[in-house]
Amino acid sequence: MNKKGFNLNQPSFHPSSLRPHPFVRLFFAVELPEEVRRRAAAHIAELQARMPEVRAGWERPEKMHITLKFMGEVEPQACAVLAGAAERATSTLAPFRFVIEDAGAFPVRGLPRVLWLGVRDASGSLAQLQKRLEEECEAAGFEREARPFHPHLTIARLRRPEGARRLALLHQEKGFEPSEVFVDALLLIQSELGPTGSRYTERSRHKLGRADLF
Repeated sequence: MNKKGFNLNQPSFHPSSLRPHPFVRLFFAVELPEEVRRRAAAHIAELQARMPEVRAGWERPEKMHITLKFMGEVEPQACAVLAGAAERATSTLAPFRFVIEDAGAFPVRGLPRVLWLGVRDASGSLAQLQKRLEEECEAAGFEREARPFHPHLTIARLRRPEGARRLALLHQEKGFEPSEVFVDALLLIQSELGPTGSRYTERSRHKLGRADLF
């Protein structure tokens, strides 16, 4: 596990590992500091304790991040191309801060399926980084994301309708006190499915440039 919490080396077995993989599953993200992940884990633990009967897939603290762009499955050689796009996207941007706060659920209407914590990007820097990343990936031949960028931290995916509305309401009523996040790097991460869930491997890390302006 690296110092920021990604488990980079733990081996896992999956039957698919017995045959070659023609593609890798990738996404771009920014990390969250340990304190934010710890507080999010405490929030999750309280929800679980108060409503243990609700079936949900809860996010593990070491895997928490803010996704900027999901690439899906690509050919392995595309990793180098995507790393180059990320390097160009970050080269002229200064490190910045945003805030994790508030609590909500998707969809807004209907049966809740996802519980999230919100992102307040007062400076617009997170959106700017995502926009630059989209532009550089498109220039490198990858499809642009059609949906608007709405950053958030997913903490649970609800697996059954029973109790989903009550859990979402409790989550929203509890809220989440503002927690600051400092961003100085963009990560390209590989996601691999295993018997106990997905495992993340950091493929490349790209430091934000112009630190002298911060």
